Amino acid sequence: MSLGPFVQKAQQCLKRQANFRHLNAFVPSTTNPESILRRCQEADSRHDQGKPLSALDGQLIAIKDNICTKDQPTTCASAMLQGYNSPFSATVVERLQAAGAVIAGKANLDGFGMGLVLTRVPSDERALLSALPRSHSINSVHGAVTQPGPELDSQRTVGGSSGGSALAVTTDQCFAALGTDTGGSVRLPAAWTGTVGFKPSYGMVSRWGVVAYANSLDTVGVIASNVESARNVYNVVKGHDSRDPTSISTQTRARIQSHVQARDQRKGARPLRIGIPNECFINELHPSIHKSWMSALQYLNNQGHSLLSVSLPTTKAALSAYYVLAPAEASSNLAKYDGVRYGNKAANDHEARRQGDDVLFSPTRGQKFGAEVRRRILLGSYTLSSTAIDNYFIRAQNVRRMVQKDFDNVFALTNPLLPPSKEKEGKMGSDESEVDVIITPTATRPTPLLSELRSEDEANMSSPARKYCDDVYTVPASLAGLPAISVPVPLFDGEKERREKPSVGVQIIGQYGDDELVLSMAQELETLVGKGNGR
Repeated sequence: MSLGPFVQKAQQCLKRQANFRHLNAFVPSTTNPESILRRCQEADSRHDQGKPLSALDGQLIAIKDNICTKDQPTTCASAMLQGYNSPFSATVVERLQAAGAVIAGKANLDGFGMGLVLTRVPSDERALLSALPRSHSINSVHGAVTQPGPELDSQRTVGGSSGGSALAVTTDQCFAALGTDTGGSVRLPAAWTGTVGFKPSYGMVSRWGVVAYANSLDTVGVIASNVESARNVYNVVKGHDSRDPTSISTQTRARIQSHVQARDQRKGARPLRIGIPNECFINELHPSIHKSWMSALQYLNNQGHSLLSVSLPTTKAALSAYYVLAPAEASSNLAKYDGVRYGNKAANDHEARRQGDDVLFSPTRGQKFGAEVRRRILLGSYTLSSTAIDNYFIRAQNVRRMVQKDFDNVFALTNPLLPPSKEKEGKMGSDESEVDVIITPTATRPTPLLSELRSEDEANMSSPARKYCDDVYTVPASLAGLPAISVPVPLFDGEKERREKPSVGVQIIGQYGDDELVLSMAQELETLVGKGNGR
């Protein structure tokens, strides 16, 4: 009896999972080959009968390990939840399985989605507050996620915190993967692994069953090898979920869709206006990334699309606001993990209590949380304290609103979430100065070696600007809740274009609810880049 195509593909993916186990893309013991092959065999039968459940029927999808699955452990790559089995699956997982998708396993990540490459911890409060974090998927209880570097014994980062998801896709260990994007955690790994990373508009995809990091920022995203695959996954997982209070209602979705359709009917099939933010031209932007970005824009310009310079002045403060808001929300969300209500208890918890040395849960939180998680809890608790909340948290919220307003001012499509009376409030300039999408680099530099990151941490502890820069292009869209996608483009060394698999991303951002336009523009750029490389 011959094997069906989906079983054959699953066998190939499982073989690659075994071959690349040392790269730690998957959490150990979360892949069940027998179950995977059985479900793929069932999918082959449905396809043979001409009755596939969806475009994903029989495809292997990896699930980031902070998204609950009842059939596999959900550990958030932390000792606090090691061995935890959820009694339910997240809405996105239920929808994938209902569409016939097969869960390939749980993808590795930074503990609770937080990562930092610091080899030593600041000793005083001022240094602590200036130790600005970044994620590279190396702070996992299951081991660091890495990809091979140019030398035999070298390793490159995969970005974070959805690094396991990105690595699983780029090494063909699965068809696609789900990740979570708080400030770029889907898009940055995609840029550094040559994959497509899509963050939908906030609230379009259910967060029910996703272990929260920062509720107002967390968005379930998709990593895939191409835009069409990402769109297929997004079409399955999107939709209203009554169990998620942040999910956009069915009525609002219909209003947003009619709002976008009215724009499309009014404008027709004209070429698009593409915004290039003045604030993206920073000193930290690597020359090869700048060249790749300009090349991508030239591809689109040659197709008749217009390039316009735009200004997003408040985005200069977006990172500062993000690193106040995200730890503040994280400190609140992680308060429940004390070994009493939730989480694993430290072995010496009761002994410390009997000796009167500490409160009951201090040993548990000190031992089970990783260093970076503890650091962000401290940062968040401080910014929410009565002495600091006005200077930090409230100001950061104000900056966030200003970032949203900056985007609203430059997009031709008005924000569909605003009341009609405020849709044009604050708009500046004529329609000709407004744009349909914004295109920026995804990262400031090519994929760095892990050795480079450690050297930077040793040399730049007192000057943390470099740590900020990896997220500088991705955070603004997260603060504003906008759809954004990273598309791989060729990397340039000087004037020479590299012909191997691209490892640098260009980011396309659209107005809230304009997800389909973002995906369409990404697909057009993907096609143009492929033609430019003779593919």
